[in-house]
Amino acid sequence: MRSYDEPGWRADLRRARQALLAGELATHPADRFWSAYLAALRVAAVVLGVAARPTPVRGRPCDVWQVLARVAPEYAEWAAFFAAGRGAWHAVAAGARAVVSERQADDLLRDATRFCDEVTARLDAAWRRRGPRAGHG
Repeated sequence: MRSYDEPGWRADLRRARQALLAGELATHPADRFWSAYLAALRVAAVVLGVAARPTPVRGRPCDVWQVLARVAPEYAEWAAFFAAGRGAWHAVAAGARAVVSERQADDLLRDATRFCDEVTARLDAAWRRRGPRAGHG
């Protein structure tokens, strides 16, 4: 349960951290990789929820990483990094267990944690600058 002054994105980041923890506890590399990528997606969704302005989508659909790079260019490198792992994540989600190595899973878990930490630090700093009563979203 969040306090009145706590922004909603903090609860969403806690869910991302739960996925990171699940990744840390997973014994199989595919499970670690899947959980780490899920955490990164959840963090990206937080950024988009805070930064995005609703605009009509025209043309073909974009994935979260394309939207993240466009809406929050400060995370463009992260978006490119995680977009590069999209195929492996889809393969793991479809049941492929041997598609990622122990090292790939550990690296992704480490990097997803760094991404989450960076977003958390930036959002917390922005929240402190605005003050808790300036907005509750």
